[in-house]
Amino acid sequence: MGYLNKLVDLIGVLRSENGCPWDREQTHATLRPNMLEEAYEAVDAINDGDMKHLKEELGDVLLQVILHSQIAKEEGAFDIEDVAKGLHDKIIHRHPHVFGDVKVNSPEEALLCWDKIKKEEKSHRKSAMDGVSKSQSALMSAQKISKKAVKCGFEWPDEASLYECIESEFKEFKEASKEGSKAHMEEEMGDILFAVVNLARWNKIDAEQALIKANQKFMTRFRKMEELAQKPLEEYSFEEFDALWKRAKTETANQNTNC
Repeated sequence: MGYLNKLVDLIGVLRSENGCPWDREQTHATLRPNMLEEAYEAVDAINDGDMKHLKEELGDVLLQVILHSQIAKEEGAFDIEDVAKGLHDKIIHRHPHVFGDVKVNSPEEALLCWDKIKKEEKSHRKSAMDGVSKSQSALMSAQKISKKAVKCGFEWPDEASLYECIESEFKEFKEASKEGSKAHMEEEMGDILFAVVNLARWNKIDAEQALIKANQKFMTRFRKMEELAQKPLEEYSFEEFDALWKRAKTETANQNTNC
């Protein structure tokens, strides 16, 4: 018996009458935050290039899959074998260029083939906007929404028009700011962010990853500022902050912070 089967049996024991009280009381709903947390920690390990950590975090993600499958089995809905079979069959069906007689000549053609089959499978969806996750980050949702619209031909004619759109959104935000309406400002800020996401997509940049790297870069520089500070940061003037920031930026430029 392989370790995967042993693991499935192990989770069954944890959920049994004589198992772990905590594991027994879990439901799909109570485990929902764990699924997100473990997935994000696995992504952190990928970003760090830490294979030892990635192996551990993938195990934690797998634990969530097995736990949910075990709960579903107890409810008579499905089990881990059903999950595996569904995935197995879907992969074969969406790769006729590997397991069938369809020919593709590039990754782009393979993706088009995948999308065509997926659309046929999801024929119950009436709108191109159907299928956008309600649980993922707003930034990731914006990217997916934009890509779905583009597949229908709804696209800017060129990159210059995108810059014009972003500039226009900034002007509208300034006008809303002058009005003093928070609701209007929030609306216009959303339009700015959505337009910037489209600029990233146009240039084949993952906006989520770009922002993650920007966050990491800022935190690295801010920690360096804290290191370099000769007094509490709260006592710094804007000019002093600006000088300290520039020094921190210089001293962290060669660090692996995706600068």
